[in-house]
Amino acid sequence: MTLYAIIFMILAVFMAMFALFVRMKAMKRPANVKKILIPPLAMSTGFLMFLYPPVREITSLEVIEAFAVGLLFSIILIKTSSFEIRGKDIYMKRSKAFPFILIGLLVIRLVFKLALGIYFEYEVLAGMFFILAFGMILPWRIAMYVKFKEVERQLNLFKSETERDWKVEPENPTP
Repeated sequence: MTLYAIIFMILAVFMAMFALFVRMKAMKRPANVKKILIPPLAMSTGFLMFLYPPVREITSLEVIEAFAVGLLFSIILIKTSSFEIRGKDIYMKRSKAFPFILIGLLVIRLVFKLALGIYFEYEVLAGMFFILAFGMILPWRIAMYVKFKEVERQLNLFKSETERDWKVEPENPTP
């Protein structure tokens, strides 16, 4: 293994820990549609890496495989992500499994990188892992959006019922 590979593995670990920290901190603030949908949109700019010629060596089959693995990983995230109403806001429920899932995904990624690194150029492998990550985040965020909208509908229904219950009607309305 080259020094180049070791440095990138260490950077990947630090990035994962930073992502874990950011996600855990974000759960303390109310959720909204923007916070759910912006990450995959912002991440989509990473497809610009495919303008770099060595990254374009990925075959169609490798793209499909990477995206499919991402879809499989997204199922775990979808199953462990949910929302709750606290007061008048919607928050993402804290999952005890979430940090372990993120760390597990990092370990799996590093193992794949070590195992597949001898068969692929680093640029191609980076492109495949980007597609895998996008294939994981996109369905997860879409599922989060659907779950959020459902909880938001419940909250709005509760608010309208509460307002209706507190609405004061005059005793003798004039005709």
